[in-house]
Amino acid sequence: MDATDRDILAALRRDARISFSDLAAALGLSRTTVRARVERMREDGRILGFTVVLKEDAARDPVRALMMIGIEGRGTDRVLRQLGGLPEVRGLHSTNGRWDVIAELGTPDLETLDAVLNNIRAMDGVATSETSLLLSTKRGSGAQLRR
Repeated sequence: MDATDRDILAALRRDARISFSDLAAALGLSRTTVRARVERMREDGRILGFTVVLKEDAARDPVRALMMIGIEGRGTDRVLRQLGGLPEVRGLHSTNGRWDVIAELGTPDLETLDAVLNNIRAMDGVATSETSLLLSTKRGSGAQLRR
């Protein structure tokens, strides 16, 4: 992947619906070049797909958080299964470093988030945790914050 590919990806992160013609004009490339590069990145798995963020999605989860979880012993698989069964868990990520797992959480209010956090902390195998509330989200380089 070169600088041109990175520029194309950055533009697509800002607006995945931009036409190849507009993208080409913005980057000073030909439409054929942009199309070929996007297709190549899709075929080799760098681009997995395009997504839409709906207003209802943001309204469904007005309280969002990342919970970093430290797991004791060999309980990771068991804890992941339990976490995967919680409706408030939007995503699970294994990681290296201090934390074993990061859970993306979404709830309608702080009281529900507090109950979910207490439930997770009480799971057998969860040794430590730290939670950060997500206040705003931005995508790609130079993107504006979403509210």
